[in-house]
Amino acid sequence: MGGESVGTEAEEQPHGAAVVADGFGLKGPRGWAFRKVSFRAGPGTLVAIEGPSGSGRTCLLLALTGRMKAKEGHAEVGGLPLPRKMAAVRRITALGQVPGVSELDPALTVAEHLRERALLQRRYDGSVRALLLRPAERAATARTRIEEAVAAAGLDLDALPKGERTSVRDLERLEALRLSIALALIGRPRLLAVDDTDLKLSDADRAEAWALLRSLAASGTTVLAVCSEAPEDALRITTLSGESDTATDDTADTAAAETDETAETATATADTETDGTGETAAEDTVTVTEDHTTDATTEEGAADALAETGRA
Repeated sequence: MGGESVGTEAEEQPHGAAVVADGFGLKGPRGWAFRKVSFRAGPGTLVAIEGPSGSGRTCLLLALTGRMKAKEGHAEVGGLPLPRKMAAVRRITALGQVPGVSELDPALTVAEHLRERALLQRRYDGSVRALLLRPAERAATARTRIEEAVAAAGLDLDALPKGERTSVRDLERLEALRLSIALALIGRPRLLAVDDTDLKLSDADRAEAWALLRSLAASGTTVLAVCSEAPEDALRITTLSGESDTATDDTADTAAAETDETAETATATADTETDGTGETAAEDTVTVTEDHTTDATTEEGAADALAETGRA
């Protein structure tokens, strides 16, 4: 009976990682990349980080996945506190495309990228059981992971110019996005992070990209996606440049935010928040405050923060 109870609880445990941020901020030598970010997202939520280029969107994405160290406030991903458990957070999260951090090699083919990632994942897994598998079993496991990831990313290998032997340089923008997501999904992450989701996409391709991310969230994986404009059904976190005034959404209540006299406030609206079961939580509002106590701009602060990690 006891064993059955434990097994049942394990099965009911959501795959996606809940994300909580409270006063989360990251500062570079010339200013804040982002500051006072506060929101809650349940497992299997699609979180869209929107705002203009240079407003700290990528830094926030990297900080929430344990790739950059925040300077104030705290956050939790899957119950793991940041920045104290950055390494543990990295193990349960994966990056799709992030310029300067996680990029596709234009000289490699699609098949080469997939095989390379599967081999790397086997090393990361590092379980004794995996090491004891026979070579044929390891190869079969890798193929299964690749097939599952490719299918989940909606990447049709047969439709590519040269099939899986197509070079990355010959991929259309949407196909490259699907490939980067497939590579991330090989590790079966609880949270997937994608940068520049809608960059250089046509309206039709943009709709397909968001449909893909919605499907991944619906399957249980929490998704963080940086974009210039978030879809209405996502939990939206909006970062604004220093010249912008407070922005609000008329369809949600506005949360009160305490700011210094020298700070400017940007408000992000959570139109809908899902808990991974398909149910929609009550509307909420999230506030992001950018501090401009010096002459530094948010864009400079974000650039410096990326440079500190060697990823500018």
